[in-house]
Amino acid sequence: MLHIGCHLSSAKGFLAMGKEAVAMSADTFAFFTRNPRGGKAKDIDPADVNAFLAFHRECHFVKLVAHAPYTMNLCAAKENIRTFGLEMLTDDLRRMEAVPGNYYNFHPGSHVGQGVEKGIELIADGLNQAMLPRQTTTVLLETMAGKGSEIGRNFEELRAIMDRVTLKDKLGVCLDTCHVWDGGYDIAANLDGVLAEFDRIIGVDRLKAVHINDSLNSLGSHKDRHARIGEGCIGLAALSAVTNHPKLRHLPFILETPNDNEGYAEEIALLRQHFQE
Repeated sequence: MLHIGCHLSSAKGFLAMGKEAVAMSADTFAFFTRNPRGGKAKDIDPADVNAFLAFHRECHFVKLVAHAPYTMNLCAAKENIRTFGLEMLTDDLRRMEAVPGNYYNFHPGSHVGQGVEKGIELIADGLNQAMLPRQTTTVLLETMAGKGSEIGRNFEELRAIMDRVTLKDKLGVCLDTCHVWDGGYDIAANLDGVLAEFDRIIGVDRLKAVHINDSLNSLGSHKDRHARIGEGCIGLAALSAVTNHPKLRHLPFILETPNDNEGYAEEIALLRQHFQE
């Protein structure tokens, strides 16, 4: 079975998100832990969480993939921005325990002129401060397109972060198909080769989730512009090969395409139609 969902608004609470997901035939979903641009998180309603957890079990959801706000930059050049990012990360990991055992995905950050090595050091330091042995949440580093001074533009940079994190068993990777394509990894013509490289550098067992997106840009553009499935430069056939790949097909797939819920439902149906049971 293809485990697939999309990004949903968390404004109405967990149970509402769960019902939205089921309405579009999804068995997972993603949500921002707070406003994507940062700020104070909405208080968690224990009654809503309890109702959702029961609904989650009833509907056989797989892992959820929460997303950190875009403003969280653990390797920013300015100390106050790094501190703000660390506070958000620490708070988010605490709050994630309300729905235990799921994934928390984040963009590693941008070094803003400090250099890649310094950026990697700062990201790992932030993770080591925020992550706790008792947490049930697995933190996922997202593969990035490499625009500007982004960290995570290749597998080696992600591995360098992971090597510096103490709680390695609570750390994984979320592969974004648009990002790796824009980063120069040809998942359309050489998916097996890309996955072999990932396995050699990081280990395919550390790959926990996939953001399944088409790209408006050509291979290696480093621009990060998502497109609807089959309407971009990667194409439906290549993205279906991703969902069907024996090393990936068991993972949760999250759509981040420019869509409303109706559009997401259509894409979920499209990818399920091309999934080989």
